[in-house]
Amino acid sequence: MTETTAEPLSMDDFDTDLEQLESAEDFLHYFGVAFDPAVVHVNRLHILQRFHDYMADIEEEPDGVRARYRLYADLLRGAYQDFVCSDARTEKVFRVFRMQEPKQVTVGLDDLLAGLPEAAKAHAP
Repeated sequence: MTETTAEPLSMDDFDTDLEQLESAEDFLHYFGVAFDPAVVHVNRLHILQRFHDYMADIEEEPDGVRARYRLYADLLRGAYQDFVCSDARTEKVFRVFRMQEPKQVTVGLDDLLAGLPEAAKAHAP
């Protein structure tokens, strides 16, 4: 399913358009991203969060409205594609999916030795 919207003519138009988008489908339609409604139905919040995360990684956005529109379209397309062949549990977009991951703990040798009885410290390197 594809619905292409004309690219905005000004940055003000673009900002206004973005403010009016409410659902994942709205975003996908606006940016002309073809999508399977079944994928979006199951992953809508994950897709939008991933899109937001991708946008947050941009160090400097293009000045031109057309370039910015195309960049956002590419980021949204990438966010959607992440969930076409994967799922929310695998992608771990939200913190709740990362809570059960094993934690890596680093303990320095000095910290370990500090906890030993004095007799054991005498034999330590």
